[in-house]
Formats: sequence, structure tokens, C-alpha cells
Amino acid sequence: MQLPSIIPNWTRVYTGKVHDVYQPVHTLAHTAGDTVILVASDRIAVLDRVLPSVIPGKGQTLTAIAAWWFDKLEDVVPNHFLSTDVPDEVAGRAMLVQRLRMYPIECTVVGYMTVGAFEEYSGARTVGGQELPDGLKVGDRLPEPLFVPSRKGEAGHDDETISFTEMCDMVGHEPAEQLREISLQLYERAFEIAKGRGLIIAECKLEFGASYDSGDSEFVLGDQAFTPDSATYWLESEAKEGLPRAFGKEYVRNAVRKRAAEWIKGHGPAPILAADVVEEMGSRYRLVEKMLLGEDDANEA
Repeated sequence: MQLPSIIPNWTRVYTGKVHDVYQPVHTLAHTAGDTVILVASDRIAVLDRVLPSVIPGKGQTLTAIAAWWFDKLEDVVPNHFLSTDVPDEVAGRAMLVQRLRMYPIECTVVGYMTVGAFEEYSGARTVGGQELPDGLKVGDRLPEPLFVPSRKGEAGHDDETISFTEMCDMVGHEPAEQLREISLQLYERAFEIAKGRGLIIAECKLEFGASYDSGDSEFVLGDQAFTPDSATYWLESEAKEGLPRAFGKEYVRNAVRKRAAEWIKGHGPAPILAADVVEEMGSRYRLVEKMLLGEDDANEA
């Protein structure tokens, strides 16, 4: 589904890899302009670049999962979610959220040895520059979850993993300590909730901001929350067997790597995903949604 170019009384102010952001045309509307609409498209981005293919229904799935997690985790830290009461043009794939001043840091928590983490580990015995014991393989749980910060890259550029010391230099020591603690708390809470539904969250990427009227002391969870685009999900049953499938962008990333070596290097056109890859990716998104939200839906029926 193509996103609408116009939403009455709202102006698009930002187009990201997956999300578009709209603000009120009239600045006095919606809490003096401190709210925006976050619209999830069906676009798919890998290696920090948008592909020409889309995953039908992805925007609705991401929005449902994110809203569900914001509700489950609001006692850990405030989040920017306000409601899904949005204009009809984007109903089902958008949420009304609080406008934030975002920290220029992506906060990753790695709890299991993913394929991406193993690429670093196999050469240096580290993940995010942090030493780990020998003998770990893909699918293994790490001795303890690791906090791995990265500096957010500009459009078209990958995020850059940095040390915690570098993070302190960027945002200050106390805020860095708090962001690390909050990220680990969110991961642990989400991990236990997902595990109770048969899913393993192997790693997650979190983003935080501050309210415009709160000074710099309040941290607010923004962007997405534990969607398959921002977290690596495995089936618990497959993780136990040591051969977990990734239920997120890693699946598409692997398909692209096999078919688009030159594009990855920055040359040539972006690859168009095969129909079976699109269908499989869509089914994986939907399965995560069903396993997470299905139990709650049944309870509400």
C-alpha cells in the first residue's frame, strides 16, 4: 500500500527508511504542536538502504506490535505513544505520539549470539568491542546481556558502533549510565514476556528522547518498540535446537547479500525481492504479531 501524499490538516515533515512523520498544520492544535503522527509504511530497508520492494501489510503489523509493547513496558520508562486515534487515511498503520528531542545514540542490547554478532566474535572474540569467552556459536545465550551503543549515521550511512566511553563523551556520563540501565531493564522485561509466548528476543535496538518541556532529566522511549524491524526474534523451540530462524530483517538481508554484492558496495541498482521472499517475510512478521498479541486478543474476546 502506498502512503497518502496528503493527510488533511497534517504536513509531512520527515520521510525515513520505514516511517513518515506528520505534524499539525495549525501549531495550536494537538497540545501546541507537541504531538506528531508516526506512519509505518510497507517499505523494507536493509544495510541502512531502502529496497524498491515492499512487504504488503507490514506497516499495520509494525504499528500493532509497537503499540502493544509500549503498553506492556510503560512502567519501566515513559514512552512517546499516545493513541491510535489517527486520520482515516492512515488508520491501522499510524499512531499519535509525543514529539521528542532524540538522543543521537542507538541503544542495542545483545542477549544471544546472532549471525551479525558472530561476524565480529569469530574474528576478535568480542561483541560490540566487549570480550566474551571462547566457544560460543550462533544461537547461544551470552553470559549476560551486553549493552552496545552506536552513533546514529546520517541518511544512507550505517550506524557506527562506539564504546561506552565515547557515548559518555557525546551525552554525558550520568545520562549514558541511565540509558544503559534503562535499555537493559527494557530488554530483560521484554525478553521474559516474549519467552512466555514462545519467542526469544535475541537482541534489540532502542531509541530515546526527552520531552520538550521536561529539560534533560526525563528519558522517553521513542521510535519503535521491539518490532521485528528493531529486534531479532527467534522461535524458542528452534533456538533450543541451535538453528534459529530470524523473524525480522535478517532474512531479507541474507537474501540481498546473496544477490546484490555490487549494490552492497554502493554500485548498481537495488535488487528487487523475489515474490517468495516477499511472501515469506510477510508471514514471519505476521507470526510474531500473532504469537505476541494473540493471547491478549483471546482474553479480550
